Amino acid sequence: MRKAFRIAAVYAALVSLQSDPATSQSFPSEISEDLVTDAYVYLLGRALVARQEQIDLEAHGVGYNAIFHNELASASFVNPNFAVTNSEAWIAVDDDTGVLFEIPEVEDRYYTVQITDEWGEVITNLNERNYPLQPFGTFALVAQGSNADIPEDAVRIELRSSKAKILARFALENDPEGAVELQQGYTVTALGDVDVKPVVDLPMFENDTLIGVEIFEYLDALLDRTPDVSPVAAQLQAAAREIADAVSNPAQRDAVDDFLMTTVIPEFNRFAVEASGAQRNNWVGTLVVGNYGEDFDIRTAANLVGIWANARHEVIYYVTARDAAGALLDGSQTYVMNFPANALPETVVNEFWSLTLVGFPDFMPVANPLDRHVIGTYTGVETNADGSLTLAMGPEPVSGVPESNWLPTQAGQPFSLTFRTYVPKDVVKTGDWFVPPVDPLD
Repeated sequence: MRKAFRIAAVYAALVSLQSDPATSQSFPSEISEDLVTDAYVYLLGRALVARQEQIDLEAHGVGYNAIFHNELASASFVNPNFAVTNSEAWIAVDDDTGVLFEIPEVEDRYYTVQITDEWGEVITNLNERNYPLQPFGTFALVAQGSNADIPEDAVRIELRSSKAKILARFALENDPEGAVELQQGYTVTALGDVDVKPVVDLPMFENDTLIGVEIFEYLDALLDRTPDVSPVAAQLQAAAREIADAVSNPAQRDAVDDFLMTTVIPEFNRFAVEASGAQRNNWVGTLVVGNYGEDFDIRTAANLVGIWANARHEVIYYVTARDAAGALLDGSQTYVMNFPANALPETVVNEFWSLTLVGFPDFMPVANPLDRHVIGTYTGVETNADGSLTLAMGPEPVSGVPESNWLPTQAGQPFSLTFRTYVPKDVVKTGDWFVPPVDPLD
């Protein structure tokens, strides 16, 4: 799986599909396999967001322009974040109607309101770092070029399409009740009746059984009125349209679907977990996240593994499903992570850090007797006598490691770890600091 778009290969593949008579009767030539791969991975990124829109609207029981507050320690999307409150809203606007979002006054607590487009790209984060002149209060979300009437005191935020997703978070810190009280201060108000674009009626699919060739049947619906800021969007959409035309041939459709199922999807699943960012100690550091440029494959990987990834100035994630030796993490085994005293995680963040454990490959919480899924800055982890820090993962507490430093696993359940650094320092952004390996205990 490539980490960057190769325009020459895609152009050649387009020519191949259009001019090689053999491709009309059988699977495209070798270079056309690159075209199929790129077109599929590109569309999958959009399909994952459309799938989440379906899931959210059904699960939350609320429609557009209505905020939903997740209960603490629960979430309905993959790789949930248990160190913060989670409030969600699907925003819908039209040319004449905007939506107001209200942020309560906040003091001495991390918060951010992430606004994300229909491709999973971050539009902006509303907080005191990005909006120092109005860190809280009223924000008006409108369509580009809209003439919607908005309050004079509202900060105007133009969306990229008629829909956007809001993820609003307060750090729990040591005061979850206070965080929940603040959470209730978020409000969403539509300034009239909005003409809402219909949801894409995709067939439901799971992360371990991704949608196949039928994704190309939904190409028009996925691309309709959803502009993409990627600088390679036009080329990739042209490629996707060529593949959609090609698979109208039943024989070619079957061959493409077989190629997707046996090659592209397994390779992409591996790429998403193991190779979609900077790599060290068998961790993948998402140094490109939230805003992806030409790296559409990394964007799709983020949408698969942890949808709604935030911009790197807000948080940088590290993900692994493997131990120091490269073996898959197994809930029946016990592991430790050791941070030297001179490289503790709190020294590389301006806010806080957290370590979350979820199942693999579904990336959903793993049930355990403590109902514990995260440890970090505000959970009472304890350093060792020499100032170092040891974290443990396993089915039972680890001798010599404080229970506060233990994430329980489930025997027989593979798992994945996500390490988050909130408002990371430059040493994290440049890749000069990395999470230590996950070492198995004999």
